[in-house]
Amino acid sequence: MTRTVSAVAPEPAWSQLRRQVRDFLAEEIAAQHFTPGIDGWLTGWSDTFSRALAARGWVGMTIPRQYGGHGLSHFERFVVTEELLVAGAPVAAHWIADRQVAPSLLRFGTEEQKKELLPAIAAGRCTFAIGMSEPDSGSDLASVRTRAVAVDGGWQINGTKVWTSGAHHADKVLILARTSGTHADRHSGLSQIIVDLNAPGVSINPIQSLDGGHHFNEVVFTDCFATDSDLLGTEGQGWRQVTAELGYERSGPERFLSAALVVRLLIEHIAAGNLGAEPVLGHHLARLHGLHQMSLSVAAALHRGENADAAAAMVKMLGTTAEGDLIEVADYLIGSRNGPLRDAVAQARVQRPGFTLRGGTNEVLAGVVARGLGLR
Repeated sequence: MTRTVSAVAPEPAWSQLRRQVRDFLAEEIAAQHFTPGIDGWLTGWSDTFSRALAARGWVGMTIPRQYGGHGLSHFERFVVTEELLVAGAPVAAHWIADRQVAPSLLRFGTEEQKKELLPAIAAGRCTFAIGMSEPDSGSDLASVRTRAVAVDGGWQINGTKVWTSGAHHADKVLILARTSGTHADRHSGLSQIIVDLNAPGVSINPIQSLDGGHHFNEVVFTDCFATDSDLLGTEGQGWRQVTAELGYERSGPERFLSAALVVRLLIEHIAAGNLGAEPVLGHHLARLHGLHQMSLSVAAALHRGENADAAAAMVKMLGTTAEGDLIEVADYLIGSRNGPLRDAVAQARVQRPGFTLRGGTNEVLAGVVARGLGLR
């Protein structure tokens, strides 16, 4: 695995890129353009910051140049992603479009869709939400009840999506809807459709977190119209497309670095002599290092165009668990101390319950891994 990674992007090139990103982030923080926070890829929506990143070529990095991207590797994108997460940067505005929608467009989109949407994504000018989960469905994604009926020139959509992150800010949403068949068919007859969130028939209702935050939404479609050109990929093949997309959603470093700000501040406190270098912390940092290597291996598989569903599920399952454990350790180590570290830990504790739920519960992911190993 190391030989493959090195052959694609030598470590010195990565080091230079890391320094560039760190310098930029230090300047942004010093200029008070953003305040470092927890879970910035979910809670930190800043169109201005995302466009500043895009201007430096750090959005749409893996999109081919012919579609307005930068034609870089998944490894280079991985480096930038890690640095943004560790800094607690507000990257939610471009995150879904860059992480999931762009690869899906490249794989399944029409030439017209690619030419229209990919340059806008790479420039940070087109933002997306993902419409998968539905009321009363839990983690059973195949039980989709949102239906899109073929009408003259397109599709008439009726249904409801929940836990739709950033829909109140985003321009568009990529939904999974039933276009044919019945619920008994389960995985057949599902399709992906791109819907304008400002279109008639779309209602966005906030879902407020216990801490008063508003990141999630209920999105209701009532006789909403989408054109034939808004269908992504092949009608009836949505399940295959969605499962291919999940490798990008589940394997990234955000699955173990959502609360990386806590780790960085802990290390800074130890270096300054404000905390003892507890052995238990070393144990958890070693877990994060292992997850870094696992996630990097998935990036290598994606770079080679290989299926990485089971490996991505493993990264997500182990990563979110490890991160939750580290938050508990940090809370114990800092005791009654106040300051930025205490604030970061407090934020992390609020967000922690969602770590092992979003993107698939640990129970669902265990099943994905078992199937990938041929155990079920």
